[in-house]
Amino acid sequence: MGLFDNAVPGGNIAKPLLIALGALLVGKMLSGKSANQTEQDQSPAPAPSETTTTADGGLAGGLGGLLDKLKNAGHGNTADSWVGTGQNQPINANDLGNALGPQIIREIAQRSGMSEQDVLNQLSAALPGIVDKLTPNGQVPPQHQVASAFNS
Repeated sequence: MGLFDNAVPGGNIAKPLLIALGALLVGKMLSGKSANQTEQDQSPAPAPSETTTTADGGLAGGLGGLLDKLKNAGHGNTADSWVGTGQNQPINANDLGNALGPQIIREIAQRSGMSEQDVLNQLSAALPGIVDKLTPNGQVPPQHQVASAFNS
């Protein structure tokens, strides 16, 4: 995948984790379908909630939305360390789950085929490196640049 090489422990991203990251950050399931096809193919239609995807962001509102959720949950210093150019601070799986909320975790688990606990464990390990790779200059890029990282 290029951009994400060495971004996660072990050096590679398994497809279920990639699906989870895509759902979280860009609203795609990374199955070759466009975001519109993905939304149309869901059945039953999801109830209106904060977990529905949008064309310009994932379940958490894209990278900026994810960082805002972490900051609002009291993990601003951790999130800032991922964006900044210094050492990435880790995040506990339970803290990540509390920041994102149970609905988002449940939907990511359903999309990826992983258990909710596996989603939290893998995302908590992968997100610091992924966010770091997506923000090489210490700045959050526009959403279209985040989306293009998942299409490469």
